[in-house]
Amino acid sequence: QVQLAESGGGLVQAGDSLRLSCAPSGRTFRYYDMGWFRQAPGKEREFVARISESGGTAYVADSVKGRFTISKDNAKNTVYLQMNSLKPEDTAVYYCAARTSSLTEYGGWGQGAQVTVSS
Repeated sequence: QVQLAESGGGLVQAGDSLRLSCAPSGRTFRYYDMGWFRQAPGKEREFVARISESGGTAYVADSVKGRFTISKDNAKNTVYLQMNSLKPEDTAVYYCAARTSSLTEYGGWGQGAQVTVSS
């Protein structure tokens, strides 16, 4: 069972930046793409960004476009979510997950990284 682990969360002020990291907690594995999601208290989990295994294709949700960037370091087998100009509404637990094809569900969910943005 593949398991991913997130890191890099924290408490910041509005306008600050944070970078989250996601890497397999055990063995490496092949995947179609890896995604970042977030869930705020009392809200549904929402998609934030995804990136293909090669790193050649990336997509960011409209709600964070222009502020968040997804990237990956193949040598480190790590995917990053760079978050700039953070807003209080970005406060959530951020999760990463991977899928083996465009037709499969995301899996390998980690414990999540708490991001709290104060106003």
